[in-house]
Order: sequence, then structure tokens, then C-alpha cells
Amino acid sequence: MATVGTSYCNLDISNGLVYYIQKHLPESRFGPYQTPQTRALVSMAIFSTGVWIVGIFFFRQTLKLLLSYHGWMFEAHGHTSRSTKVWAACVRLLSSGRPMLYSFQTSLPKLPVPSVQATIHRYLESVRPLLDDEKYQRMEVLAKEFQDKTAPRLQKYLVFKSWWATNYVSDWWEEYIYLRGRDPLMVNSNYYVMDFVLIKNTDVQAARLGNIVHAMITYRRKLDREDIKPVMALGIVPMCSNQMERMFNTTRIPGKETDVLQHFNESRHVAVYHKGRFFKVWLYEGSNLLKGSTLLKPRDLELQFQRILDDPSPPQPGEERLAALTAGKRVEWAQARQTFFSSGKNRAALEAIERAAFFVVLDEESHRYDPEDEASLSLYGKALLHGNCYNRWFDKSFTLVAFKNGQLGLNTEHSWADAPVMGHLWEFALGTDIFHLGYSETGHCVGEPNLTLTPPQRLQWDIPERCQAAIERSYQVAKALADDVELYCFQFFPFGKGLIKKCRTSPDAFVQIALQLAHFRDKGKFCLTYEASMTRLFREGRTETVRSCTNESTAFVKAMVQGSHTKADLQKLFRKASEKHQNMYRLAMTGAGIDRHLFCLYVVSKYLGVSSPFLAEVLSEPWRLSTSQTAQFQIGMFDAKKYPNHLGAGGGFGPVADDGYGVSYMIAGENTIFFHISSKFSSSETVSLLLQLSPEEGAPPWALPG
Repeated sequence: MATVGTSYCNLDISNGLVYYIQKHLPESRFGPYQTPQTRALVSMAIFSTGVWIVGIFFFRQTLKLLLSYHGWMFEAHGHTSRSTKVWAACVRLLSSGRPMLYSFQTSLPKLPVPSVQATIHRYLESVRPLLDDEKYQRMEVLAKEFQDKTAPRLQKYLVFKSWWATNYVSDWWEEYIYLRGRDPLMVNSNYYVMDFVLIKNTDVQAARLGNIVHAMITYRRKLDREDIKPVMALGIVPMCSNQMERMFNTTRIPGKETDVLQHFNESRHVAVYHKGRFFKVWLYEGSNLLKGSTLLKPRDLELQFQRILDDPSPPQPGEERLAALTAGKRVEWAQARQTFFSSGKNRAALEAIERAAFFVVLDEESHRYDPEDEASLSLYGKALLHGNCYNRWFDKSFTLVAFKNGQLGLNTEHSWADAPVMGHLWEFALGTDIFHLGYSETGHCVGEPNLTLTPPQRLQWDIPERCQAAIERSYQVAKALADDVELYCFQFFPFGKGLIKKCRTSPDAFVQIALQLAHFRDKGKFCLTYEASMTRLFREGRTETVRSCTNESTAFVKAMVQGSHTKADLQKLFRKASEKHQNMYRLAMTGAGIDRHLFCLYVVSKYLGVSSPFLAEVLSEPWRLSTSQTAQFQIGMFDAKKYPNHLGAGGGFGPVADDGYGVSYMIAGENTIFFHISSKFSSSETVSLLLQLSPEEGAPPWALPG
């Protein structure tokens, strides 16, 4: 319009380009009816379209260039440089408005490939506190040989991949770390997420489930419409939203050599398990697949779930423990699926589960955190982590568990996304449940149910004895694994984020250093420590490892244990350890980590048939202390200070190493931290109860500024 308008004012904003286009338009396309005015309008339209395309490209490239700057992460809090302020103003200008979920995807920079020299240097630095002089010198020789002889060739292939791939790590990470794993998903890969634990919404199981399922499908509708604001660091730096695409309607299909993630564009139902029986519950009015149909109200969903609870029918032969196939070895499940579930009613029933929006369990147990009962939180966590080994469908993107007393939780398959993505949905669902939907005085969902709704559909199976034998074998494998898990979950009262702020340090660094101290007091030695960080500042970024056992943290721990250092000395050592950890975390987030680069070099070496003793040894090192912090308040649906008890307890996972610990923690508000510590009873090296912070560390003088 602007181009046409200026033409009538005898102004040529195209600098002659419109005339050039008009001159070179093919006359045969217009026939004998063409006029100079028509040719001019067509030329202006072509010019305007070109300007629009170039403008969008320039906008995205400019924003991508700005988002490639990460200097702001390395500046001290409250000491922002002038260049960072200018950068922030430019980013805010280009990312203002109301962006849709995927608005910034094409503007996110690619994950950079670090130099081999930098990665090797950081690796050697990370293992120095774990090796004696002789072993360290040997590792230096291996690293030097790899850097000089093998790495240059591998690095070239990796750099080449980074040019054409959206992310040089993520596809290999998903395939080789997750989908090719042949061990059970239960405990080894899937993780769990807890409900709000300090408040009670309702004791009515079906009602709580009705509200949450309605909230989740509302979230899915917003996700499909991209009507969700992207997660933004500092409120202006967008993070990658790619992982959210497979949140719903997704299942993991077992294979003999590798699994496959299958995502369906649409799903109008959820699959429900109760007392050994499987049901299909439609989410929309009527049993049709019309996209225009209306989502069932929470009260109607409650009615449907209550109908399942009231159904007295017994399980069919082999049906009760069927889901144990998803809890056992992947090859056993793949063979059983191909043999017994590829045709007939078994295939139809299995498709109803795999094509469901997600899986729902109406559990027969009751769980709730009781601060007066130390074991209650741990029992709640174990119920979510593995249940009874056959009442969770571990292949689905997530299983929503509703306990008999209305308490909820999630068991989440890990390959499709990482915990913060699932946490985003969970925060929305819990916030919507409490602050938007609510309950009646009797604890039921608000409103009156539609009694004419078609009842839930019972899934039909024909499970022969040979299949039942396979189910039993998988169950025995899963039960042995579940029985071996020692899980200790607890609320740490002595301090929270409020005290940590007074220490003028990162809460994450504080907890990580405290964990190093607790582990050393337990074992008398240090170990290779894994902390998960994220790389979602880059397109299709997932995670990177922070090796949080450092020279600085071990020096502080040794000084603490010796007990002969002054408070000033301890404060100095703690500051160094904290600053080191924060710097390593920032490096990991900005693409300068260690382990993903080495992992990809290892994959390339396998493709090329190149042997590397250095990579083989690095990739085989056990993570005896695997840790992760649970994200919270990503959405901001309510004021945490106004509602201090509206806190979840986070979630947890199984130990990564047979003789190691899995530690998850959530810094929940100003005055408390929740910990989830897992290990194996079969290991004489670990006792989850022993790896905890002692009360006297509640107000550590070594952390407070002098």
C-alpha cells in the first residue's frame, strides 16, 4: 500500500526497482488486455513482497546475531556493563509485543562446536581432584595423543555436521543415550514429579483428576495454537521451545535394537488404568473425532472417571499386569509387541493406549506428605517412580497418577524432553486447578455433570498364555529393579533461598558445594559428579553436564573436614568454589561444556571406525553422584510470596551408577529445600539416608560474608 501510495505522489521509494521489474515482466503472461496501470500494480506487488521477505530475513538474522552474545551471563549481579545494556535494549526492541510460542525458533543461534584444545583442557582440569599424580599423568598422555592425532579428523566431521544440522548434539543424544538403551525405562530413565505437598485441594479422587485433565488439555490447545509465551531468560532472551512439540499424543515404540518415538498430530482421548483394567475416555462431547466438538467440562470428566471407579468388572486374563512389559527389558517388550499385538483386538487396544493424549492411572493407594511422618514423602516418591511395576505405562510421554486421596503425580518418559519442559505444563495445570477451576464445598468439580455422556470404553484383549509368560518375565525383572531402589525424600528446614541470598552466592552453587561436603563425609573421598544444565539458549538445545567436583570445591571440603581453618579462610575457599561453579555452569549453558562435545566426537569415531583409548575411557567413567535442580515458577501463575505454601516438592530419578547416588533438589521458596536421594540397596557403597545435609549446616558461618 505504501508503494502504491507513493507512486501517486510521484515518489519512487524503490529507487527504480519497480520500473526495472515492470520493464522485464513477460508480456505473454498478460495477453492483449494488459495495460500500463496493471503492469505497474503487478510490479509494485512483486517489489513489496520482496521487501517484506528481505525485511523478515534481516530481522531474524539481526536478532540471531544479538542472541549469540552471552556476555551478560558472565557479569556480576548488579554490575551490568554499558555494552550489555545496549544489547539488552536492542533485544527488547526486537522481541517486544506478544510473541507466539515458536516466534523466535528461527532466530535462535546454533549450538557452537568448542575447540578440541579447550574441551581437553577443561576435561583435564575436571578430573584433577579425582586422580593421583600417576593416574593424572597417564590421562594427560592419553589426552595429548588424542588431541594431536585423532581429534583433528573427528572435529572436521563434527564441524561439518554443525553447518547443516540444526543442532549437532540433540539428534545423537536422543538416539544413543535414550532410544538405543535396552535396559528398563522404569527407574533407569523415567523420572517422577510431585504435586503440591503443603496444601490439600480435595480428597475426591475423580474430581481432582477431572480438573487436572481439563487443565492439561486446555494447555494442549494453547500449545497447538502456539498461544504460550516462550520461556525468557531475564525476561527478554528466548529459550528454545522445540521440546514442547511432543509433550502430548506421543509414545515410545520398543524395538529390538532401538526404540522409536511416535508422535500423533491429534488425539481425542486418554487411556485410563484402574484395578488391572484399561479404559478409553473421550475428552470431547460425543465419541466422534470432529475437531469442532467441545472439550468436556471438569465435572463431566469427573463423572467419567467415577464411572470407572464404580465399574465392578474384573480384569481379563493377562490384562492386570500387561503394563509390566513397558517396565522390563526393551527387547522382551519389542518381541512380545510384534508377536502378540500386531493384529486383532490386541492391536486395536494397544493403539488406543499409544494414540492417547497421555496415560492416566486411578491408583488404589493413598499418598500424601506428612511433615510429622518422615517416611511419607519417600513412599510417595517410590509410588511415582515405579508403582507396583505394572500400573504405569512407562512408554507414554507421561503418566498422570491420581491416588485414592486426591494427591497427584507424574511419571515421565525422558527421551522426548527434559524436566523443565514437563514442569512448565505441571505448573500450568496445578495453577489452573487451584486459581481458576476450584471445587465445590463437597470437594467435587464445579457444575452439574452431563449424565447422557457415553460411558468410558473398556479395552478388549486376547492375551494367550505365551504372552502372559512374557508379561511375568518382564514383571520379575521390573520388581527386582524396583525393590532394589532406596529412595529418601525429605524437606530440609534449616534454610532456603532466603538465607542463601545473604551469602551472596548462587543457590545452586551453594547446594552443590554442600552436596560435595555431604558426600565426602559419607564416603571419605570425592567422585565424578554430574549436574544437568540446559542449552536451550540455542536452537533445539537440551542439556549439558556441569562437572561440579572441582579443585576449588574439594579444597573447601578438605578444609571443612580438617577443622583447623579459621572462619575467614573458609569464607575465602567457599567464595572461590562458588565462583568456579557458577562460571562452569555459565560455560555449559553457552555451549562451552565438556561432555556433549566429547560424546559427539565419540559417535563420529564409531562411524569412522577409529579407535580412541582416550574417548573410550572418558565415556566409560561412572557418574557416582548424579544431580539435578528442579525448575520452578516458569509461568508465574500466582505470587509465591502471597501463597507460600503452594509449593511442589519437585521430583526425582533413579541412580545412574549401581554404586552411586541420584540427587534431585528443589529450592522451594525462601525457607526450605526438598531433596530426593536415590541409591541401590544392593550396593554396599551407598545409603541414601546418609547423603543429607546435617542441621548444623543450616546457618553456615563459612558462607556468610564477613
